[in-house]
Amino acid sequence: MEKLSNPQVTIEIIKKYNFAFQKRFGQNFLIDGHVVEKIINAAEITKDDTVLEIGPGIGTMTQYLAESAGKVYAVEIDKNLLPVLEETLGEYDNVTVINEDILKVDINALLGEDAKNLKVVANLPYYITTPIIMGLFENHIPAKSITVMVQKEVAQRMQAKPGSKDYGALSLAVQYYAEPYIVANVPPNCFMPRPNVGSAVIRLTSWDEPPVKVTNEKLMFDLIRASFNQRRKTLQNGINNSPNLNFSKEQVIAALKEMGLSESIRGEALTLEQFAQLSNILDK
Repeated sequence: MEKLSNPQVTIEIIKKYNFAFQKRFGQNFLIDGHVVEKIINAAEITKDDTVLEIGPGIGTMTQYLAESAGKVYAVEIDKNLLPVLEETLGEYDNVTVINEDILKVDINALLGEDAKNLKVVANLPYYITTPIIMGLFENHIPAKSITVMVQKEVAQRMQAKPGSKDYGALSLAVQYYAEPYIVANVPPNCFMPRPNVGSAVIRLTSWDEPPVKVTNEKLMFDLIRASFNQRRKTLQNGINNSPNLNFSKEQVIAALKEMGLSESIRGEALTLEQFAQLSNILDK
């Protein structure tokens, strides 16, 4: 089988199977071999690795993954793509295609023993990028790294630092679990159909231990969400307005004072360490 990263081969396959792109699945197939190679190289895939691929599409990246990895599990929600994948991946005996919704499948149960040297690689559907990535982290999937194609602005938000306009709850959540690194920016003409936005490849390398010590993870994330829900408001107002939190104004001001911070500070000024510290103080 010729490589699907050749646009002509992709067009032939799509015509052969009379495939219609589903907007509800956010389908944009990669048609640039250089970009696929950049993703594989950034993920540092070896024959010792098991790769979980989310949304293989017609198998463009899966072909490259199968050649580099020990095993590949490709989770595809669109059952119309199953006969296509049977053809495009037919020659690879180390690929398992699973027709499931990645947000509903129990990945640890699915991979079993193969989860040992796990890496996640995907060209993610943009409309559910954040739920997928946060689902992987929050369910403690034992992946060493997650290397994914996402919308460019989402990649920038994941990597953003305090005080910048891109900095928010997503930046803090991702950086609590992993170290983000933007590998490459990818223009719309590398896809079929062309998306309306620029894309980027980002690698999230999982920490062995979270970079901050926190006594109550859920409380910290509730505080983070509350402080960014109303960006224009002060941190203490955000916390007091949150239905998930139950602290008096006095408690919040006292905690900020203990940290040497102004009571009029906004959430976007706090680092991950400071959110952890605030959470630990309030958790007492």
